[in-house]
Amino acid sequence: MDREPTGFATAPLWFAVFPDCAAAGAAVARLRRFAECRVSHPSGRPLLLGRWPTVRETSAYVPETNAEVREPGAHVREPGAETVRAARSGGAVLALAGQQAAAAAELYGAAARSRTTEEAAAYASGVPGSFHLVTSVAGQVRVQGTLSGLRRVYAAEVDGVTVAADRADVLAYLTGAGVDERCLALHLLSPALLPPLTDRPLWRGVRCVPSDHFLLHDASGRARDVRYWSPPEARLPLSAGAPALRAALGAAVEARTAGRTVVSSDLSGLDSTSLCSLAALQPGTRVVAFTAASADPLDEDVRWSFRTTAALPGIEHRIVPHGEMPTIYEALPGMREPFDEPCAVLADHARWMSLTRRASAAGSALHLAGFGGDELLIASAAHLRTLLRRRPRTALSLLSDYSASYRWRRRHVLRRLCTRTSYRGWFRSAADALTAPPPPSDRPPLSWGEPPRLAPWATPEAVDAVRELIHEAAPHVEPVSVHPGVHDDVTGLRYAARPLRQIGQLAARDGTALAAPYLDDAVLNAVLAVRPEERRTPWSYKPLLVAALRGTVPEECFTGRTKTVTNSDPDAALRTHRAQLAALWDESRLAHSGLIDAAALRATCAGPLQHHPRDLHGGLYQTLACELWLRSLERPAAPDLPTSPPAADEEASP
Repeated sequence: MDREPTGFATAPLWFAVFPDCAAAGAAVARLRRFAECRVSHPSGRPLLLGRWPTVRETSAYVPETNAEVREPGAHVREPGAETVRAARSGGAVLALAGQQAAAAAELYGAAARSRTTEEAAAYASGVPGSFHLVTSVAGQVRVQGTLSGLRRVYAAEVDGVTVAADRADVLAYLTGAGVDERCLALHLLSPALLPPLTDRPLWRGVRCVPSDHFLLHDASGRARDVRYWSPPEARLPLSAGAPALRAALGAAVEARTAGRTVVSSDLSGLDSTSLCSLAALQPGTRVVAFTAASADPLDEDVRWSFRTTAALPGIEHRIVPHGEMPTIYEALPGMREPFDEPCAVLADHARWMSLTRRASAAGSALHLAGFGGDELLIASAAHLRTLLRRRPRTALSLLSDYSASYRWRRRHVLRRLCTRTSYRGWFRSAADALTAPPPPSDRPPLSWGEPPRLAPWATPEAVDAVRELIHEAAPHVEPVSVHPGVHDDVTGLRYAARPLRQIGQLAARDGTALAAPYLDDAVLNAVLAVRPEERRTPWSYKPLLVAALRGTVPEECFTGRTKTVTNSDPDAALRTHRAQLAALWDESRLAHSGLIDAAALRATCAGPLQHHPRDLHGGLYQTLACELWLRSLERPAAPDLPTSPPAADEEASP
């Protein structure tokens, strides 16, 4: 399987970051033929090479007049789409890659004031949106992603220098690395959530910079990871935290929608309803909202969406009939999208793409989605362990109410509370639970999380590979926080963010930027600063979001609302697409690699579904993601591209 991975060469968005030294020249030369865009260091050497939508500003900043001067005939750009915005002043370059709306004058001013990479990063921390930060100052280069992991930073050693990228396969191409099949076995876990082990890239010699660290290059081209963030202390009461969340979420939506003539949004649960309502506040912006109808009589999303649009008449509402929505497991055999890792929700991609394509047809180049809302706003029950030490009366009262609400048995609660396990101990225990049945639903989740499982069709070789990796990593792993609840909150959000990288790539091919404001750094910090026992209670649904958006979201949308959870669609979809899925296992690349038993998987898909464990679809999702990813590597290598230099620098400089 050792081969040149060139999938990134056909991806709509990617970039690599190079240190400011002559030794990086060989890596630059190898990547230059794939690149269409460039941002340079103050020295003139390439800082960024890649592909992103180019932007021609409507105005140019003239420092002498402290004003922006409109260029005659300039193309009017609607802010907020995925792109790279960069400014150079003297010895500093500042680039923001992603979704944000910093004006050219503001970006240039920040570059002019920056004497260190820390000063440039301090400016970027106040810019709403979701983006990578890349800055070059006085020979140092800082590369930073987002706390949620939506914007990831990868690094590898190439010809004696460290090169960074937003995709792992860019670096695999530069190093000639092949796929590590042991790491591929980790992606068969359901869920593939065992941090930091499951964050490891699939390419040998490529590593992922932790999401709470940045990568810092020195003048020689070597780099180190530097931690810059720890979860805030959760001290704020709901009354103080709600205005902060309202401000952060409002700024996140405005950064993507302000000045646009049309945007689109999901309109289903409370999370997307809140985003849609915030977007409707933008003057001169038409909001097109989509609600997918369900055949399940227990699904109330359509009814709630009508309540929203009745109270906010500025929203153009479109119901997508159930019969027009693709099913899960649809359109998979021919999928060859070049992702840099398996996409956990690929089995459901046709449903997502159906909505974003409708959004694009409605004239929207930006679509708001509620990704991460559940994981961020519903605090982990594991917070009760910490609360029991700090405020035992409150904790015991909540435990009693949770036990009644979720039907936890008293002896199970007491056993969990009396068991004190370090994160490393919990991590090691995951190796013993790989093939165990899933825990019963009445077991209280009061630890670091539930260890993931491997599906029954995983081979003994796959099980051994995952166990070996767990035991190798266990002595060195650290939790996000010493508090299990905080760790569970943050890692759960990162797990939700992970597949959005790939779904966003699919949406970008249709000309639509997929926006997930709940994954923004400022929104994450605002939520984590609120006491977890007030963020989640057995008596109300997402109380922090309700308090934050009261007065923006129509009041009738809060009354009696709960999370709609249905399980009928996956089983029905699997019955519909059994034959197509079975064909995948006839020539399974995973089976050829010795990671799955294709006959066992084929029999599972063909058998009676009611006798299978409740995580059947989770395991099948992960297996399909890995199978289709391996097949995507077989696509013909990208044709030779012109060796001419990439386009002129994307810089807003005087």
